[in-house]
Amino acid sequence: MAPDDPKTGTGTGTGGGFFASIASTISNFGSAMSKSVNGLVGYEGLEVINPEGGTEDAEDEARRGRWKQEDRDGHWKMMQKYIGSDVTSMVTLPVIIFEPMTMLQKMAELMEYSHLLDMADKTEDPYMRLVYASSWAISVYHAFQRTWKPFNPILGETYEMTNHGGITFISEQVSHHPPMSAAHAENEHFTYDITSKLKTKFLGNSFDVYPVGRTRVTLKRDGVVLDLVPPPTKVHNLIFGRTWVDTSGEMIMTNLTTGDKAVLSFQPCGWFGAGRYEVDGYVYNAAEEPKILMTGKWNQSMSYQPCDMEGEPLPGTELQEVWRLADAPKNDKFQYTYFAHKINSFDTATKKLLPSDSRLRPDRYALEMGDMSKSGYEKSSLEERQRSEKRTREEKGHKFTPKWFDITEEITPTPWGDLEVYQYNGKYAEHRAQADSNEDDTDVKSTEFSPWQY
Repeated sequence: MAPDDPKTGTGTGTGGGFFASIASTISNFGSAMSKSVNGLVGYEGLEVINPEGGTEDAEDEARRGRWKQEDRDGHWKMMQKYIGSDVTSMVTLPVIIFEPMTMLQKMAELMEYSHLLDMADKTEDPYMRLVYASSWAISVYHAFQRTWKPFNPILGETYEMTNHGGITFISEQVSHHPPMSAAHAENEHFTYDITSKLKTKFLGNSFDVYPVGRTRVTLKRDGVVLDLVPPPTKVHNLIFGRTWVDTSGEMIMTNLTTGDKAVLSFQPCGWFGAGRYEVDGYVYNAAEEPKILMTGKWNQSMSYQPCDMEGEPLPGTELQEVWRLADAPKNDKFQYTYFAHKINSFDTATKKLLPSDSRLRPDRYALEMGDMSKSGYEKSSLEERQRSEKRTREEKGHKFTPKWFDITEEITPTPWGDLEVYQYNGKYAEHRAQADSNEDDTDVKSTEFSPWQY
């Protein structure tokens, strides 16, 4: 086993924007597909692969399609002009393909295995810090397999979580055009900060999704700052065939304090699923010498083993598992994990929930209750009110101002374009301390969803 050549990327300040990317990408595809949701499941005669590597014949799978010939030809002709373009500003899709969660909530799924960051903070081994932290970054990719689309956040919408691992988490939609989100999480061991937006390329029957963003994790004990650059992702079979998601390329996590880094390669899915989910790489020291090898599957587990200068396992050592995917509910309609259900739950929400919280969205809640008609109506109503507020704001000559994050003057370069950086302003911690000190027996479900500033 020989180590990959160490890749550059230290100090780019990029990464972590995939949640915004994937959620908004699928949602904004709409103008080519809004006439027929059935376009998501294929049409006659097209050869497709089964990325799971199962025994089902690909031609039989393709015959499940429900597009009429004339509809298929008409939509395909309409779509051709978008090939090669960034399509982030198109019409959204019908609620029939949505999941009852918003992108701001999905951002919080990265906190499921936050104990790995706790361990990164506790260890004195600088290379094990990167083993724990990079495994934490990989752990969320199992959630990316869900092809249900989260709701796009309304400008000013938020999501808060205060009931997991001692973490306080807050996310906010800070921009509508371009769609941008910011989030901050903190406990006694770490702080997590992200600014994310998206860039896409439409390729005909698939999207390339580029995670434009900046993710920073600060480990509190020693003040170590980690920077994450995730790989791009491809959404396959948006129009013809069964929709599935694959990630390939390099994830780079850099210790900006010491110069050490983890470089992990996500293998692309081959024919009949060959190579899918596999992740391999090394933790390097600042001199770009391999110290620990890492291997595993992003939908299952990750392991590590000390290695020599050639990247070969050290004699007398064995692979040690550092992370394993938790059990998930059987036959869940939206393929949710137990943690995803927790994120959506009112039972675990604070009594003083912000009125802008995603859980209070009437379209999201109606879909969770199985009422797609009401969900579609409420979704349209929210989007129209958002447009109305924008007109009011422009008439007054005002600019939207987020509540919990401030835009900075920093413009950071990423592999896929420059990014404006938002910074957590600390006001949410003050709000939460005051809210928790006041007793309130109000039913949180009765709070009206209100992210509006006018």
